Amino acid sequence: MMVRSGNPAVRFGTLMSAALLLLLGGGMGRTQSVPPALGIQGQDVRAASSPAPSASPAPEENPGLINEMGKLFDKLPSILPPIKSPSETMNDLSRLAKPSTMVSGRIACPASSNGAPDCKQAADQLCQSKGYKEGKSLSADSAEKCSAKVLIPGRPRKPDDCRTDTFVTSALCLN
Repeated sequence: MMVRSGNPAVRFGTLMSAALLLLLGGGMGRTQSVPPALGIQGQDVRAASSPAPSASPAPEENPGLINEMGKLFDKLPSILPPIKSPSETMNDLSRLAKPSTMVSGRIACPASSNGAPDCKQAADQLCQSKGYKEGKSLSADSAEKCSAKVLIPGRPRKPDDCRTDTFVTSALCLN
């Protein structure tokens, strides 16, 4: 946005302040160096003003955000694990995975000591029937099994007339 004033003194002041800002702002980023001098005496002055090449000063550390991020990126390779090739990754995965097979069937889960169904034992039985050592239950099914007394018309239903049976229908079998 441009400011226009009818007063020439205000325009001149604005122009001078802009020029001053440009001169001061532009000179901030430049480093000062010794101006080259003519003659032999100038070479001696430059040699006396600059330190010897063997004693180079240590670079000053800039404590800014960019410097700190640079330090983090320098440390990053030591923090992260090395990247493996796809074949090495597949070898690691194959060592971790046990050979197993999924089988299906229907084996009733027996009741455990607390009355809950023991489906681990049923999964083992299902896998052993297929020629494997042991198994883990993948899916189970339950059904209500009632006595014939429930079918008598007009007879009230009692709590012990029906029970719920649980079955293992598929298992993951291990060699």
